Amino acid sequence: MENKKRFYITTPIYYPSDKLHIGHTYCTVATDAMARYKRLTGYDVLFLTGTDEHGQKIEDKAKEAGVTPKEFVDRIVTGEKGVLDLWKLMNISNDRFIRTTDDYHVAAIQKIFKKMYENGDIYKGKYVGKYCKPCESFWTESQLVDGKCPDCGREVQDAEEEAYFFRLSKYADRIQHLLEDTDFLEPRSRVNEMVNNFIKPGLEDLCVSRTSFTWGVPVDFDPGHVVYVWVDALFNYTTALGFMNDKYDDYDKFWPADVHFVGKEIVRFHSIIWPAMLMSMGMPLPKKVFGHGWLLLDGGKMSKSKGNVVDPYLLAQRFGVDALRFFLLRTFPFGSDGNFSNEALINTINVDLANDLGNLLSRTVSMVGKYFGGTLPQQQAEDPEKDRELVELVSTLRSRYEDQMEHFAFQNALAEIFKVIGRANKYIDENTPWVLARDMEANGPRLAGVMYNLLEVLRISAVLLTPFIPQSSAEILRQIGACEACQTWESAGQWGSLRADVTVQRGENLFPRIDLDKELAALEEIAAQAKKAALPALEVEPQLTEKVDFDTFCKSDFRAVKVKDCQNVKKSEKLLRFTLDDGTGTDRQILSGIAKWYKPEELIGKTLMAIVNLPPRKMMGLESNGMLISATHTEHGEEKLNLLMLDDKIPAGAKMC
Repeated sequence: MENKKRFYITTPIYYPSDKLHIGHTYCTVATDAMARYKRLTGYDVLFLTGTDEHGQKIEDKAKEAGVTPKEFVDRIVTGEKGVLDLWKLMNISNDRFIRTTDDYHVAAIQKIFKKMYENGDIYKGKYVGKYCKPCESFWTESQLVDGKCPDCGREVQDAEEEAYFFRLSKYADRIQHLLEDTDFLEPRSRVNEMVNNFIKPGLEDLCVSRTSFTWGVPVDFDPGHVVYVWVDALFNYTTALGFMNDKYDDYDKFWPADVHFVGKEIVRFHSIIWPAMLMSMGMPLPKKVFGHGWLLLDGGKMSKSKGNVVDPYLLAQRFGVDALRFFLLRTFPFGSDGNFSNEALINTINVDLANDLGNLLSRTVSMVGKYFGGTLPQQQAEDPEKDRELVELVSTLRSRYEDQMEHFAFQNALAEIFKVIGRANKYIDENTPWVLARDMEANGPRLAGVMYNLLEVLRISAVLLTPFIPQSSAEILRQIGACEACQTWESAGQWGSLRADVTVQRGENLFPRIDLDKELAALEEIAAQAKKAALPALEVEPQLTEKVDFDTFCKSDFRAVKVKDCQNVKKSEKLLRFTLDDGTGTDRQILSGIAKWYKPEELIGKTLMAIVNLPPRKMMGLESNGMLISATHTEHGEEKLNLLMLDDKIPAGAKMC
């Protein structure tokens, strides 16, 4: 084992979302395929994944759910249909799983943070800027796009707090050299994006601690501060090996990592912040960061908040885990975005797996059973003219496949295999086994030779498909009677490894053809039912029966107002105080009892509707001039309120009619 080549590959550790979707599986399935490929080729592989469990958004979500943050993440990571369940479902072969709440990791992060502080790369200051809670990202005003987070497009909030900073600017030149002059980051398009968008405009020091919440790794030498979640998350790649802890002892063996597979939205953290912190620690850099694209649905990234998620459990149940794994890596180039659709999934299964691979296996095993009782005779005849093209194509398949896999071009590696499978199906039609079988005395050896060639195609293809569809590949090898020695990487490069007198064992159809229209209709019905079931149980107040005459209604002056400021009212748990632009040039103050449902910072900049000609009234000693319009309902026995929000294009003071 010690003489084996080593390979360390990681996925990012995932934020434990309470609604997992097919996009979550994409990077992990690709990483799994790469890890299985390297094991197949003889490497000692360590494949790491895990969950990123700290941060403000976790603390907020736990509070909304009425549980502690640890209870919240435990339920999502280890609970039914949680992260660990999903990886088990998708047949992920990770060697290690890290949670950033693991005690050994927390203790190691404290040591790492302190070391960077002691060497002068972390200093204390005050953070004033913009913060995107969903992305856990700090931004300057100039980095925002239309005033919103440049990564996810959502609203950012003002942040001002005492904080520690990492001297990221100190490493700007070294990072630029790393990106521009080496192949550290791929695809190359990501390099241009990082350099042009972040380094050339001026790399600013990074805020690396927070005081406005508590759910994180405590800064042990300054109570009240917690380590910024991305410092905590990135060093998992080393703590999971035993760096700064005695949980494991693999750091010297496997670090630096051979490759980090990450989604393009977190390339900035992995290609700029991560190497800079490693430089600060005097540690070797990973050999490569590869930023893959997104799975898109209806033109947009899959997201629970957008309501456009695709359930991997449902797809795996209906189509099979291997079919789903295959689709993800066959259909989309790994470095680019890909458009997911149920139609594309079904068509890929039907064309590649059912028509081509499944049909080749079924026909070949059936013919060996029909013509030879399941066992090929030793006496076989070749026809060099008819066999040459197929044999040459298969004999050189492994080298073409290997070249694509080493460049993480999973789609191209699979394309090479399916060129061979397509050629083998054509070979059947060219050699017409059913015609040869009419005269077994004269044509038996040639028919046996044709069958052997087809079994060899299936054997080599199945070995090379193992990283992608491990269960199905094992079943193919079982059905064609491949011995253990015929299932190795070495044998995949050698034509003729299968015994001449091999015995096949017919099995069930691996990939039944799917009725596209029928299945799409069924999936649409399931989606409609799920959407209906997800709707909250609402109770609305009954309508009033007392009529209001039109003239009285017309006396109410409804106007668009824009929120300039919003603050909690001291000594009140219910009231928020709004400073509003009502189009008159004079600020209007309205108090509203909605603090239970809204945080003040969420409302600044919003356009609301207010009735502005109500008489003033005093509330907690403050004057309120008007009333904001909202809708109320009861959901699962709890009162809910939603402010009526208008399109921001509507100017302040516009009359509602």
